Amino acid sequence: MKKLSLAALTAVLAPLWVGEPSIAQASGRTHAARHDHSRHPSAGPQHRQQSASSSAQRGTASVYARSLRGRKAADGSRFDPNSNTAASKTLPLGTTAQVTNLENGKTATVQVRDRGPHRRGRIIDVSPGTAGALGMTRNGTAPVSVAPVAPR
Repeated sequence: MKKLSLAALTAVLAPLWVGEPSIAQASGRTHAARHDHSRHPSAGPQHRQQSASSSAQRGTASVYARSLRGRKAADGSRFDPNSNTAASKTLPLGTTAQVTNLENGKTATVQVRDRGPHRRGRIIDVSPGTAGALGMTRNGTAPVSVAPVAPR
């Protein structure tokens, strides 16, 4: 009979333990398991900016770089700078949200297709096309309000 190492035995039995991660999660092979810290119970306040509820969130928005054209988003779609694509850490992928620039009152409807922003203090990244509609192309950031309109 073959002897199993403790690591191999743990990997095989891990799914049987209640509340333990799957083998893929335990080995760190899933993107969501490695990077979505917002669902972790010990996540700090910077990761708990908003739950996926219907309440509006206020903070700073930034603009995606045009150089990301054609790259895959978290939902599998390709990034188009002229689309209404947005990235959020807290809203579920596929959510439609209304973004309002608090400096000038302009609004735009976006589709959450990616995760981000990856800069501290930002709550949403919007495509350059949406940034133009919001009037935030001058410096690339703006204070905004983000309100989910419809979940996926």
